[in-house]
Amino acid sequence: MESTTTHALKEWAIAVDALERGKTIMLLRKGGIREEGKRFQVTYNQVLLYPTYEHQQPHLLKPEYASKVEPVTSGWHPETVRIGSWAEITDILAVSDEAEVEALLPYHIWNEQFARERFQWKPSQPLYVLLLRIYHLSQPLMIPYRQEYSGCRSWIDLAEAIALENLVPVMDEINYTKQVAQIRQLVKSV
Repeated sequence: MESTTTHALKEWAIAVDALERGKTIMLLRKGGIREEGKRFQVTYNQVLLYPTYEHQQPHLLKPEYASKVEPVTSGWHPETVRIGSWAEITDILAVSDEAEVEALLPYHIWNEQFARERFQWKPSQPLYVLLLRIYHLSQPLMIPYRQEYSGCRSWIDLAEAIALENLVPVMDEINYTKQVAQIRQLVKSV
């Protein structure tokens, strides 16, 4: 592992919070509108988590998460962004069957409508299940928002590198490995 990085994955702030609290190890992605090649692909396997607010949609979240989202106007962004975690993407599972995502419902923060809408958007492309091992930074950082971080895309490079020292895993390796095995089994068995 490098000692610093600028690579970051943009994700809804509510999802970043759930990952950092160990409530989930999973993200579901189809990619942003401005993705390279117009489709989702994993650019980096080790990334900082960059919380976004603009496109969070409470109606696509389970109730316990929906109630924590405060909608913002289009184009809104905070003046500073809290970077509190680093992640290793350990698994990338391509799912093309809605039943597989429904089987995964206990493992993520979204509701059934989210999966349905994601499958209807670009129906020929799979939905990607990313499994992330999350680590807290030794000290969360507040970085200034920059215009180049905006837009509907998954991956950004921060203007300044962030140190990756004294990282603390959110979940111990035994529990993480157990959840990964359960999720892999569900995807294969449906």
